[in-house]
Parts: sequence; structure tokens; C-alpha cells
Amino acid sequence: MTMDARALAEARTWLGTPYRHQCSVKHLGCDCLGLVRGVFRVLHGFEPAAPPPYTPDWAEALGQETLLEAAKAYLIPCSEIAPGRVLLFRLRANAPVKHAAIASENGRMIHAYWGRAVCETAIGPWWRARLAAIFQFSETP
Repeated sequence: MTMDARALAEARTWLGTPYRHQCSVKHLGCDCLGLVRGVFRVLHGFEPAAPPPYTPDWAEALGQETLLEAAKAYLIPCSEIAPGRVLLFRLRANAPVKHAAIASENGRMIHAYWGRAVCETAIGPWWRARLAAIFQFSETP
């Protein structure tokens, strides 16, 4: 099984996990970053770095590309959306990257966001317009 396929299979096991800010525990709670962290942990057996505490408005408050820079440090940049790949989004034009998801089949993605359990939704025009970067989990950590 390819790394992309393994990542997608693991992300699917998180479906229904309640949204919990700063958490990354399958079935108990996670946010969008927690979902990606949890998948990374299963694929590699560890987490490369624990994120510092962050507020819901962390990206706007810092004005830095913290999430994008972390992805560049631990994931492989890609140019194509494919199932199992990590998608990063800017929620507003010229704002820092703030949302993460894992691509699934047929133009869909798995993600966690405020008020919703981890779910699979379409990567519709609203999301496509905000896509900032695509990454792949590496075969080796």
C-alpha cells in the first residue's frame, strides 16, 4: 500500500471524531491540525514536534506562516491533489495558512472544523479558491 493510500485509510478512521481545539486523539477530539498530527503519528510512530499552545485566532494574531512552515519541514511538497495528501488553505486572501485537510477520492477531503466532527466534504469552489499548498507524507520520517 502506498503512503498516500495508508494516509487516507488512517484519516477515514478519524471520521466522526468530535472537534476539540488543540486536541489530537482519535474518537475523543481533534482540530484540523490534530487530524494531520494523528495521521502522521500512525504512519511514522511518533510526532516530529509538539505544537505550542495556540488560540483560535493564532494565524491572524501572529501574521506568520507557522502552519505552512511546519508542513514544509515535515512533509513533501506536491503540485497535484491526490487521495491521502495534505491540503492547506488560506481562509482569507493574503491571510496566513490556517486550515488543513486530507484529500480523499472524487474531489473530496477529510477535515475537522469548528462545530463539526471530522467529516468528509467536497472540495468545492470555495475551498479550491483558498487552496494554498499540497503536501505528501514521506515514506520515511
